[in-house]
Amino acid sequence: MRTFFTKDITGLQFLKKQLLLWSQQFREVTFLDSNQYQQEYSSYDWILAVDAFTSIKTDYFNAFEDLKQYQQSSRDWLFGYLSYDLKNDTEALTSENFDGLHFPDLFFYQPKKLFLAKGNELEIRYLHFCDDEFEEDWKEIISLTTDFEVTAEALPIQERISEEAYKQKVSKMLDYIHRGDLYEANFCMEFYAENAQIDPLDTFLKLNAISKPPFAVFFKNHKQFLLSASPERYLKKKGDTLISQPIKGTAKRFLDFVEDEKSKNELATNAKERAENIMITDLVRNDLSHTAQKGSVQVTELCGVYSFLQVHQMISTITSRLDTQYAGVDVLRFTFPMGSMTGAPKISVMKIIEELEETKRGLYSGAVGYFTPEGDFDFNVVIRSILYNQENKYLSFSVGSAITSLSVPEKEYQECLLKAKAMFEVLQ
Repeated sequence: MRTFFTKDITGLQFLKKQLLLWSQQFREVTFLDSNQYQQEYSSYDWILAVDAFTSIKTDYFNAFEDLKQYQQSSRDWLFGYLSYDLKNDTEALTSENFDGLHFPDLFFYQPKKLFLAKGNELEIRYLHFCDDEFEEDWKEIISLTTDFEVTAEALPIQERISEEAYKQKVSKMLDYIHRGDLYEANFCMEFYAENAQIDPLDTFLKLNAISKPPFAVFFKNHKQFLLSASPERYLKKKGDTLISQPIKGTAKRFLDFVEDEKSKNELATNAKERAENIMITDLVRNDLSHTAQKGSVQVTELCGVYSFLQVHQMISTITSRLDTQYAGVDVLRFTFPMGSMTGAPKISVMKIIEELEETKRGLYSGAVGYFTPEGDFDFNVVIRSILYNQENKYLSFSVGSAITSLSVPEKEYQECLLKAKAMFEVLQ
């Protein structure tokens, strides 16, 4: 089905930018970059997939079953996303809040042209009917110059929920917690700009440069863009092994080494942050158990602290082995949306989130990733991300924090601003 080419290249970082520039001519583009972040479960350093041969676009109704049929019939590489609002497919839930972006709830495509980088080797896979285009494409790619400058004006960013309203809503969330309706909730708010004109690729490159996260994404579907600096993996499948790595717990980084280490150590021992992480770890264990071989769900790391350019994060790793009666998409159905972006108990929290938040989440707190021809997959969590509809010139980014019984509204608001820092920096 695909013709393979390989290139031995030492300057992969330079080539990466050339490929991104070349990719902009296509309607569909997915670029996934690990930024050489040292992680145990990485398959590739970066991937670029362009130009849909086939695709699936749908709202939430029956979405997981449609995706399952598409994936099993194509048996090829597929790239795309799951929006948060697919919750309405698996539960009796709704999404009635304001939506300025208007992205489909689910979109996947089979790329004609695919580039996979690992170390100094670039593996290229073209569908057979277009493999005769490779040599011409390659000449065009390596001829591109990358020393371009884009002049961008600062965008007037507005907040959907004011600081005072945010604190009132967190207090309301705390009332629900004290009443016993939930234990933990991920409460989010939107920042947005109307009549926004940005260069999506340039904005992504700047965001990626100041964040260098392991799950960065540039995603384009015609005039809809995701520019993501996500540090979080939602779920990976390799063979019958499943790996989930929820993030809960955030601390500020400092230029001074001593101060930075103090911040990191305080995060590692903070009772509230550990409680947040452990509750979500337990939720993920439960979610994975629905499709796991008996006794195979394991917490291989609990509350590990990892450092990124913008923040320190607390990450746990949960693994399981897939029961043979289930397909890969079944695991997505049983675990989505990811616990780190909902809270516990999941259904009760999602109802309260819908009540108190003022924006439809859409692709924010959803997942972007890919399927392999063997049915394996890897998906991130869409956080620390800019979403942009070029057609209606609407730009949006959202941030959130975990609300527990120990939460102080003012501190939660400051945590949101910390998470929004990189997006503000590249836009203003």
